[in-house]
Amino acid sequence: MTVGGGPVVHGYPHLETVRAAVTALHKRLSYDTVHAFDTSVAPADVALGDQDDLYPGVQRVAREMVRHFRLPDARMIVGFREMTHAAHVELTAGPEYFLELNDRFRTHRRDIGAALAHEVTHVYLHRLGLSFPGTRDNEILTDTAATYLGAGWLLLDAYREDGASSQKLGYLTPEEFGYVLAKRALAFGEAPETWFTSAQAYTAYTKGLARARRDERQPPLAAAAWADRRRYAKDRRHAREGARAAGAAYAFTPDGPGALRVSFPCPTCFQRIRVPARGRVRARCTLCRTVLECDA
Repeated sequence: MTVGGGPVVHGYPHLETVRAAVTALHKRLSYDTVHAFDTSVAPADVALGDQDDLYPGVQRVAREMVRHFRLPDARMIVGFREMTHAAHVELTAGPEYFLELNDRFRTHRRDIGAALAHEVTHVYLHRLGLSFPGTRDNEILTDTAATYLGAGWLLLDAYREDGASSQKLGYLTPEEFGYVLAKRALAFGEAPETWFTSAQAYTAYTKGLARARRDERQPPLAAAAWADRRRYAKDRRHAREGARAAGAAYAFTPDGPGALRVSFPCPTCFQRIRVPARGRVRARCTLCRTVLECDA
């Protein structure tokens, strides 16, 4: 995992990979397993202050992360060293966990929980056999999984930026962390904005939340805005004439003489859903079980 120091990248440059990661999680884990993570890591359980003994404190926080991800209980071996990255974990079969943290965390203890959240998620995904090809995409998968499964809000809270300095952990931008956290909040009914100690993290979350809510208002969903519904109707009419909808998330395919079906991403897990393009219809995502009201 990277630790920031230079200019922080903003926006949503990794959004396609983030969405693919959410889909991969839902496919690899059962519906019941995903919903077993309905409660996030509590701030008090991963707090580590300057008054705490360093090594016992780090091991306590690491054990809490191991417990959260339901990993086998094992001895935590934690060390500090100078390195470019924030932390590193040995992906071995066990029974011990070997974790290394950047030396800067000796004095920046408030962010140790964030670093451990990412590294323990690496262990969890390794045991699941879930990975993406390439270091960049695999790290994005790890950040996304940590956040969606209830530990990665700490990574967003570690983001701080002012005129003189900046810090950001992980590969996602602050807004992308906010987006994934918002997806989780909408799915599980959480209110993570009360946990942030960083004002910049709170701002990034609100931006991510607005983006996440936009997903729930895209055609052919019935909640789509009027202008989007008008464009959808135009694209549907052109599809009957054999044209394709350019630049839209939905796509039309023939479904018998004079009929169409439309496919679109589920706003919860992003698996594509196909329904008849003939007005009001209720669809149920077979992957995440979200029920969607459509006007197709």
